[in-house]
Amino acid sequence: MQYISREGLEELKTELKQRLKMRQEIAKSLEEAKGQGDLSENAEYAEAKENQGFNEGRIMELEQMIKEAVVISKTHKDDKVNVGAVVKAKSGGEAFVFNIVGSEEADPASGKISNESPLGKAFLGHKKGDEVEVETPRGKVKYKIVGIE
Repeated sequence: MQYISREGLEELKTELKQRLKMRQEIAKSLEEAKGQGDLSENAEYAEAKENQGFNEGRIMELEQMIKEAVVISKTHKDDKVNVGAVVKAKSGGEAFVFNIVGSEEADPASGKISNESPLGKAFLGHKKGDEVEVETPRGKVKYKIVGIE
């Protein structure tokens, strides 16, 4: 099971379509490289085979991710933090905004944290006003949840 936003799922589907189209281009490259003679010393053939392997692996990965995707709901029925929530928190006088997303969409630099990360796990299931404590490389840090959207 992989949590993902509707937009993230569409991006995966778009990438899958592109990679399926690339299959034909790679097959054409392989045929052209085969026509150049001795395959054991053919750099173009080796490169095309490597590209083919990488592309096929990514196609399988994308198909599996799409199959197991659970689209994140933007509604929060019980006012608890869950995947898809935007959490407003304070720690040490500083205000933070975190968007809880699935691991595939995590981008901590832009405030998108994975539900599987230590901070994401700490927030899950808590309500506005709750304090959570997270073990970080710099030690334990406390966050007070001041809002959930």
